[in-house]
Amino acid sequence: MPVAGGLETDLRRRWPGGCGFTGHRHPSAASIRHLFLCDTAFVTQKLRAWLLVLMVATLCAASLGGLNWYRSRALTVMNMLQRLPVQDALIVYIDFSELRRGGILALLDGSKVGEDADYKKFVQQTEFDYKQDLDSALLAFAPAGKYMLLSGRFEWTSLKKYVQTQGGSCINLLCRMAGSDPSRHISFLPVQSNLMALAVSSDESAALRMTEVASRQGPDIPNAPVWASLPPSIVRSGTKLPDDAQRFAKSLERAESTTIEFVVEGNHYAAKLSVRCTNEQDAAALQAELTKATAALLQNLQVNHHKPDPLELAGVLSAGTFTNQGRQVFGHWVIEQAFLQNLLAG
Repeated sequence: MPVAGGLETDLRRRWPGGCGFTGHRHPSAASIRHLFLCDTAFVTQKLRAWLLVLMVATLCAASLGGLNWYRSRALTVMNMLQRLPVQDALIVYIDFSELRRGGILALLDGSKVGEDADYKKFVQQTEFDYKQDLDSALLAFAPAGKYMLLSGRFEWTSLKKYVQTQGGSCINLLCRMAGSDPSRHISFLPVQSNLMALAVSSDESAALRMTEVASRQGPDIPNAPVWASLPPSIVRSGTKLPDDAQRFAKSLERAESTTIEFVVEGNHYAAKLSVRCTNEQDAAALQAELTKATAALLQNLQVNHHKPDPLELAGVLSAGTFTNQGRQVFGHWVIEQAFLQNLLAG
């Protein structure tokens, strides 16, 4: 349909041969739509400024939304492990939520931790009690210090005030204070609102190390509420292990990885050992060595007329059993609740 003369005249006046208008007497409807899209005369300087502000605000909102999403999403154990120094470090994971549901944390009510005067003072001033507020803990006991990622509910304002009362300081997110030893410094910061990075090290800002994520291969992660991964350096030295456990450490010196997990089995608990060896021959030899070490411990108890007591570490270790499958060696020890009570009470 022809365009009305008045509109055609106006179009020719405003876009003389420009923006797709070729001067035909009767431009098409598509041409006219293109003309209005190209018309910047309708966009005033003030409107341009508001459009720019709107665009910047949209970009900022999207960026903040992405940051809030990242800071609020729950990190997996593997995600947290990538923030810890694992070289020659003893890695320990504790699922306090699971232990709380299983009633195990109730065993700590009479332990020395709950009775400690300094700890009670800490709880009172910071409003934080690990038996109620801590959900999980991933710890690395490394040569450079102790590094911890703690998940739970934290009163950050109260924690900062506590640091200040102890002579420490908080700058931005990082809080620092002196430890019990002058060479030890405590530092912590919120990775997320419910995730704390805490370090005890000679480096007064060591907690900052856990703000970085390393893309490296860490130890295998067992499906258990409590587990520990032993580095070869600790296994070889044996100096940080209990006396009764050191006889087993020598058998593990050639292992590629060693993991111990603690699980619930019926009306008792169990410790489960998983060792990965270089080859199947080493695995078979390791199983034989561990079985031999267990038999030697049991014989030593009998020679000293000491009946294996499941409430003592020697009694628990002397009842261990071992199997091997391919390059893997597995160990199993039964742990009674009374043993845990004695261990925690001591």
